[in-house]
Amino acid sequence: MTIYESNLPGVGKKYEVELENGERLVIVTHNTGKREVYTKENEDADSKKVFEASDRLARKIGTILEGAYFQPVQTDRVETMLSDNTFIEWYGVTKDAEIAGKSISDAQIRERVGVSIIAVQRDDELITPPTPETVMEPGDTLVVVGDREDCIEFEKLLGEKSGA
Repeated sequence: MTIYESNLPGVGKKYEVELENGERLVIVTHNTGKREVYTKENEDADSKKVFEASDRLARKIGTILEGAYFQPVQTDRVETMLSDNTFIEWYGVTKDAEIAGKSISDAQIRERVGVSIIAVQRDDELITPPTPETVMEPGDTLVVVGDREDCIEFEKLLGEKSGA
């Protein structure tokens, strides 16, 4: 997938995303925050406007598309970039994970690998923020924040079955 970015002086930026079928998705981000979304049958075709969204709505749609509200595929790891090197990631705890059955405090997650656990999803219960006494159980999904290297180190505590 190739993304082309161009400045639109006095307007904002334009992004063209090559789709798998040869079509292009065109997103114009105005300096005001407004977004316009178009499609093109190919590189040389005229654009057809699909919709327009305010900055707030566009961010909400982006969050939904990114998977923050729902992950359609069962996975042990989901990654969301907050900044150039800061991520929020979701990890599954297996019964073989080194940290399974330990409290956050006893496992010394932050001290050992530098990530912070900001939430624990346990069945239908969301524990946020977890306390140092929160025990990480097999089947839990841990939401952590940290830089890429720290997240990689955290994966090692989860064992081979939980990494992506």
